[in-house]
Amino acid sequence: MKRRDFLTKAGIGGAAAAAGLGGALIGAPGAKAQSGAPIKWRLQTYAGASLADFVIKPQIEAFNKAANGEMVIELYTADQLVPTSELFRNVQNGTIDAAQSDEDSMASPADVAIFGAYFPFATRYSLDVPALFEHWGLNEIWEEAYGEIKGVTWLGAGSWDPCNIATTTPINSLGDLKGKKLYAFPSGGQFMSRFGVVPVSLPYEDIQMALQTGDLDGVCWCAITEMYTVGWADVLKYYLTNNVCGAWVGSYFVNSDKWALVPEHLKALFKLTCDSSHYYRQHWYWWGEAHYRVAGEKLKLTTIPDAEWKTVEDEALKFWDEVAKKSPRCAKVVEILKAYTREMEKAGRPYRY
Repeated sequence: MKRRDFLTKAGIGGAAAAAGLGGALIGAPGAKAQSGAPIKWRLQTYAGASLADFVIKPQIEAFNKAANGEMVIELYTADQLVPTSELFRNVQNGTIDAAQSDEDSMASPADVAIFGAYFPFATRYSLDVPALFEHWGLNEIWEEAYGEIKGVTWLGAGSWDPCNIATTTPINSLGDLKGKKLYAFPSGGQFMSRFGVVPVSLPYEDIQMALQTGDLDGVCWCAITEMYTVGWADVLKYYLTNNVCGAWVGSYFVNSDKWALVPEHLKALFKLTCDSSHYYRQHWYWWGEAHYRVAGEKLKLTTIPDAEWKTVEDEALKFWDEVAKKSPRCAKVVEILKAYTREMEKAGRPYRY
């Protein structure tokens, strides 16, 4: 089904689109159609098809198998049903039942959304994300924030890869970044624009062609594992080892009404498979970030000297303070990030170097 047809039918009430998607849906998504019929969900991820094979497809396949016919989730990749920037709204109105994405690029209206994706230098390692959410109070803050927004239930966050810059020309100093058109997340691009970067927003599937045509000079979107996995390493030439953030923060969202219709045992099963996906990404990205730097032959590594890169790190703290002024809740998150950073620095190796 074409996206336009999908949206036209979905606008009638969401359920009307169910019969046409893949020819497999029976009745309205998110509800039992008839006695004994499975619950049907549509879930769209931020990830393109090749990346989704790792960051979510194993989870959905496992859930569908373990649900034993009681519930079936159909997985759609980046922009397949709706643009990623419209994901939140479409989960909220029930057009899509669930989404996996960072809050920043899916246009979440929550004040904490700016901390999704790559909030500059908020994390150094992927384990920082679950540590912050599970032990430093971010779970409770996010639950509070989304409890104020009708129609969407936030189920939890996990970590992905670091944020590095890869380009078609070498980056050896901050001056080399000036004027570079980079595909970037909203908040990350906003921050890096302070160093002359020109952030660009395009559909995910158009990035490789834009790099080939010169419409983009590079990406500030992911790290090296993802660049090799999705094919960007085939058209990029240089990889900057300095990262802007140590781990991407992504979350799972569901339509609140559809979630209420799911039996408790299937809710528990879905959350368990989310945790399984978080675990898989922890080791898959950790393996890949080292492997492709050492064994990968497509990207030449470059590095900005630490003393010069410290300028970027110092500017990030100014950015934090600006974000803290947006709301009392944002200020609370920033204070937690600062306290966490101080503790990690005092703890020393292996927490901080």
